[in-house]
Amino acid sequence: MIRYYMPTEIFRGEGSLKQAGDRLAQLGNKALIVTGRRSARVSGALPDLLEVLKKLDIDHYHFDSIEENPELSVVQEGAGLFRVNRCDFVIGIGGGSPIDAAKAISVIAANDLEQRACYQPDQITRAYPIVAIPTTAGTGTEATPYSVISDRKLKKKAGFGNPLMFPTLSFCDPVYTLSLPERVTIDTAIDALSHLLEGLYSRKRCDLLFPLIYDGIKTIINYLEPAVKNPDNLRYRDKLLTASLYGGLVIAQSSTTLQHSIGYPLTTHYGLSHGKANGVVMRFIMELFRPAVDNELQRLFQHVGLEREEFYIWLDRWLTDPDLQLPEDFITSATEEILGSRNMAQNPLQVSGEEIKKILRKL
Repeated sequence: MIRYYMPTEIFRGEGSLKQAGDRLAQLGNKALIVTGRRSARVSGALPDLLEVLKKLDIDHYHFDSIEENPELSVVQEGAGLFRVNRCDFVIGIGGGSPIDAAKAISVIAANDLEQRACYQPDQITRAYPIVAIPTTAGTGTEATPYSVISDRKLKKKAGFGNPLMFPTLSFCDPVYTLSLPERVTIDTAIDALSHLLEGLYSRKRCDLLFPLIYDGIKTIINYLEPAVKNPDNLRYRDKLLTASLYGGLVIAQSSTTLQHSIGYPLTTHYGLSHGKANGVVMRFIMELFRPAVDNELQRLFQHVGLEREEFYIWLDRWLTDPDLQLPEDFITSATEEILGSRNMAQNPLQVSGEEIKKILRKL
């Protein structure tokens, strides 16, 4: 039996927020806007949103303290501001960090969750409406019920999810991605690529979504280089944003796997962006999982018109960091963390601690 659940209403295309923004009036009277310091403004998304809110006579409070890999204490602060300012819905603008933070703020405020309770899905019984406005083309969080939040005290980055955390509305406008720096364009595209691949790997993979997976991966392979060389080309940006959205639609059903679990400690301890952390282990994960999903991978490479080794060559072009040369004590502690990750339950085959260590030693 196949089950597909997607309650998010998605508006996609240039000018979508201005054209369909009146839907916000159905969500409440005062919004908490969650952003980072700069990108929401530079992208043009925040000015457009403020114009829409003013037209609808919706009040707002702006919380702009979200940094890359949002920290639990900052998210807790945002939930406190949500309550103090008597907001009744939340709007996240940015990459995965502000939108994930907005989701967490919604459920922390709605359920009065303290400390690390948000990581326990059974503690989430209600949520305030969530709106997502992505300004990057990578996370797909505008179409998922997941949030990834870091706890710096424990030096851990972990995800949690609940169907109540699906955004109510998402506005996907490629114009908001035109201001992305080259490195962010690359790393977020690799993140989207990881999501699409994990849709093939996962024990919960849904063959209804295979056309999106194959087309999304082909799109990234074909359009990442043109988008990097022509950053002001809206068509290329739209292609990458669409592939990212496909990735979100996919993992909303399939969840993620070792591919994500192994990337989290690389981000937490070595500062690799989320997309790059996924990218540096991508070929090793594919080789590890290939016996279980070889038919799916063969169909994929036939669809994109590449051999597997040609794909690895393409991937290496975008991963320019030097060797990490991870120390053995980190490898040991990271392996324990990875084995305890929820994502591991969706691997297509049993993965041992020694296999994880072998991958980390190759970096």
